[in-house]
Amino acid sequence: MKNTPTPHIGAENGDIAPIVLMAGDPLRAKFIAENYLENPVQFNDIRGMLGFTGTYKDRPVSVMGHGMGIPSIGIYTWELFNFFGVETIIRIGSAGAYHPDLKLGDLVLAQAACTDSNYGAQFELPGTFAPIADFDLLRRAADACDQLGYHYKVGNVLSSDAFYCQNPKESNWRKMGVLAVEMEASALYLNAAFAHKKALTICTISDIVLTGEGLSAEARRTSFTNMMEVAFSLV
Repeated sequence: MKNTPTPHIGAENGDIAPIVLMAGDPLRAKFIAENYLENPVQFNDIRGMLGFTGTYKDRPVSVMGHGMGIPSIGIYTWELFNFFGVETIIRIGSAGAYHPDLKLGDLVLAQAACTDSNYGAQFELPGTFAPIADFDLLRRAADACDQLGYHYKVGNVLSSDAFYCQNPKESNWRKMGVLAVEMEASALYLNAAFAHKKALTICTISDIVLTGEGLSAEARRTSFTNMMEVAFSLV
């Protein structure tokens, strides 16, 4: 039986490049395709999760939305890695800052991802697995930030299942050196590890947890160009 198209991605083998940049907001994926790719072709619109393939400096690259939260990115990255032959996925998303030195617009390179999710239980490991980024991607991303002069930090993030948390424990995570909170990196890294593929999460700080500062939805969609440039330096 054919594995593609899948119930969630209406593409055939060959429609998606070996490297995929993914954003939570499918309209951010559309913005990236229109502003960075040459001759982008849409390969998916199922459930409104837009995906495009084009070229960047003559290399094939795809960009696609992944939705919000671990269950959503878990589905899309699983299918991309295991059914479409994708070798590398770079998430370019937003995060809320825990570290006091992080300001709106700063970048976080997620070296590893803590989580309060039970997603990893499916792998039935006899202990706690630490989901981490691909080191080569991480090192190159840090080098790109240095060369471009972008303020960034490298370290641990929290992939939370809850956006609106009734009993937030951010001070406990902050005490353990966690830089920021987002909702997807852990599942991406787990799926990459299982498939023996490469993954990295690059986040732009869109909110400051301690002060309540935050950016608008439009700003999140179109103004996070620094992390986009870093991501494209890796393709």
